[in-house]
Amino acid sequence: MAWVLLLSPAAAAAGHGGTSHSNGSIGVIVDYGSRVGKEEKVAMELAIDDFYKKTNQRLVLHSRDSQGDPLRARLSAIDLIEKQQVQAIVGLHTWEEVSLVAEVGGQACIPILSLADSTPKWATDRWPFLVQASPSRYLQMNAVAAIVGSWRWRWITVIYEDTDSAATDIIPCLADALKQVGSEIGYLLALPPFTVNSSSPLSGELEGLKGRQSRVFVLHSSLSMAARLFETANELGMMEEGYVWIVTDSTTNLIHSVNSAIISSMQGILGVRSYFSQSGPRFQDFYLRFREKFHSLYPKEDNHEPGIFTLQAYDAVWSVALAMETASSSKKGLIQPFLERIATSDFHGLTSRIQFNRRSLAPQRIFQIINVIGKSYRELGFWFEGSGFSKTTNEKSTYSRQLQVLGQVLWPGGPWSVPRGWSLPTSQKPLRIGVPLHATFKQFVNVTYDGSHYSVTGFSIEVFNATLEHLEYHLPYELIPYSGNYDSLVEQVHLKEFDAVVGDISIISKRWEHADFTHPYSEPGLVMIVPVETERRPWLFIKPFTKAMWVLTGVITIYSGCVVWLIERNHTSVFEGSILSQTATLLCMSFTTLFSLHGEKLHSNLSRLSMVVWLFVALIITQSYTANLSTLLTVQRLKPSVKSLKDNNFVVGCSLRSFIPKYLEEVLGIDPKNIKDIRSFEEYPQAFRRGEIAATFMESLYAEVFLAQYCKGFATTGPTFRVGGLGFVFPKGSTILPDISEAVVKLYEEGEIMYLRNKLVHSQKCLEVEADDDHSISPDSFLVLFLVTGATSTVSLAIYVAGQMQHFQDFMLENIGIWRLISAAMRSWIYHHAQRTQFSGGDLKRTSSLVELETYRGSHGNV
Repeated sequence: MAWVLLLSPAAAAAGHGGTSHSNGSIGVIVDYGSRVGKEEKVAMELAIDDFYKKTNQRLVLHSRDSQGDPLRARLSAIDLIEKQQVQAIVGLHTWEEVSLVAEVGGQACIPILSLADSTPKWATDRWPFLVQASPSRYLQMNAVAAIVGSWRWRWITVIYEDTDSAATDIIPCLADALKQVGSEIGYLLALPPFTVNSSSPLSGELEGLKGRQSRVFVLHSSLSMAARLFETANELGMMEEGYVWIVTDSTTNLIHSVNSAIISSMQGILGVRSYFSQSGPRFQDFYLRFREKFHSLYPKEDNHEPGIFTLQAYDAVWSVALAMETASSSKKGLIQPFLERIATSDFHGLTSRIQFNRRSLAPQRIFQIINVIGKSYRELGFWFEGSGFSKTTNEKSTYSRQLQVLGQVLWPGGPWSVPRGWSLPTSQKPLRIGVPLHATFKQFVNVTYDGSHYSVTGFSIEVFNATLEHLEYHLPYELIPYSGNYDSLVEQVHLKEFDAVVGDISIISKRWEHADFTHPYSEPGLVMIVPVETERRPWLFIKPFTKAMWVLTGVITIYSGCVVWLIERNHTSVFEGSILSQTATLLCMSFTTLFSLHGEKLHSNLSRLSMVVWLFVALIITQSYTANLSTLLTVQRLKPSVKSLKDNNFVVGCSLRSFIPKYLEEVLGIDPKNIKDIRSFEEYPQAFRRGEIAATFMESLYAEVFLAQYCKGFATTGPTFRVGGLGFVFPKGSTILPDISEAVVKLYEEGEIMYLRNKLVHSQKCLEVEADDDHSISPDSFLVLFLVTGATSTVSLAIYVAGQMQHFQDFMLENIGIWRLISAAMRSWIYHHAQRTQFSGGDLKRTSSLVELETYRGSHGNV
């Protein structure tokens, strides 16, 4: 039905662009079925009455019912302009209605005063005849963010009615505001407007939200949808302890109008409501008249109090009426365009001072914070843009960035402690935490299996347990070993196979694609480790040969020297002297034969043959010794660098399961062919000892543990590359992550991580690295040469001995008398020996021996 209020016809004409309209005609488009439309209707009637009392000028209101349909609102605007000849149109509660009607008003040059609260800033530029008669309430999103930031809730679920204005303006504003307090929108749920009037329940959508970990919900919707939603939320147990509900002014601005049944389903919610002053005699007079008239027109409504929409409608009509009064009192030829007169309005309305800037009222900067409890709600205090929370609106009020200054909040489920904002794991459903099964460094994560269950120990596990002790709540969990590489382990969090990953997981950019990391519990850093450089090695000169090589060389030298000495002894004067002197000379000459006799003439071809072969072997041994010693001295002086590794194609050892190989290849430019996979902690020193690798790269904490265990064999060299660092892994958007990170920082501040780190390092037993003989020369390399020279000397000695035996036989034949003398002496000795032992026949033998001795003396003289 059409609502027309005829107070009196107007006589003056006011227009724009040559268009003439009947004086005092104002068009109104509202939704008669909504509480907002009813309040606005009564407020506009009271505005016309008050204007008449003040100016004695009667105005006419022509009203149309939009029924909340934007297309119907457009048709109503066309009808009001063409048939009723209205000079302005007031109303339009939604942006969808405004966008269609503003187009019609622009074509007809009729001012359109919008009462929608979410008109985009660009709208007044696009439609020159559009006037935003209600202040923008986008700043309330900062108030919502301030509430969230007061309790540091990290991830927020936003539920909104899927209208153009909400999707394009409200939600982006909220997202930006949340970022300012360190929070984010974790999930968005858009509810279509027709859901309210349809029979389909909201349980399906809310069931999905209940399964999510976040328990903080922000609702931006109409009151009718909010009522349906909270009714369903109560049925699903989502209005109990642990949940947080924050609603915007699209609902709370009408909270005064809801009945007890709706209020009972909204217990514990926090609301942001547009503020308007209720003091002063003018408002009190309006308040009483509004209640009386509203009750008479709508007796079935439970509450008759005016809200912010009432006051805004009153002030909008008043600004149009004042513009009409100015037009009727102006002299001909000085008439200001009607739109400009409205845009330059400046008066004190019921809400605040009405003053337009580029056809828009200043945005709302004060919001009231309410808490629904019992059969009504409590007014906790206020939030001021740029200042924060305060209990009063006085100029001397104190402000705080924390909502706690306003007092105790009664949360859903009762007056419990502040909700955590997300659901905690339980003993029936603990966190499933993955750990690496085959960690390279068992000191960090060591998984053992006793046949029935896994046991996980190590430094990383100790740090994680210490972290949980700093949380304000219990966090049940179970550790599950995973056999894949580290990148795959982190990806399992993204795939929801694990709720988190704990272990020596390096923080690198690639892994951020799948998950988030806590604050690192070890400093980032990649260092190079090489065999230690010893400045003083007094026994380095024996390193070119192995022990066996030295022994065999000495034996062959003595043997060859003895052979030469034996052959040349009768021709060399140095061999004269006592037996002791001859022995010393023999040993000395064994080692100096090759040098003392060089340049002297050897008398025997046998000694010459032995000498030539031994000189050849000695030359090779000497040159090999010199070359190997030079190599060892060069290696000792060498300080490896990344450049030397690349230039000399040295092999580098590291675990291919880590991020290090890719870093060495892509950043440091090391050839992948020169990167060797080292799978365990113990393989590193073995690979160095065998000469398989020249250096290795480890993260700084790994290197510290490695050098603590192999304290005398290796050292770090070169720069520290600032990459890596160990952290715990959680899913993106995890509500637990901020608490874990904060707990890790506390561990640093209290020195507990340093204590665990020192404990880890000091627990490593220093092991001596086995002597590295791989660079020493063994007898295997010269076995043939040793056999040749030994055989040559042996053959020479055999030939010489054979020759000497022949000479000995000739000598015996030439000196037979001497043998007879020796025989007589032997018989004499036997005689004396027998006499002492009283041997029978001794006298006879003695006599016979003496006779023979005397006979020899007689023939040869006294010996």
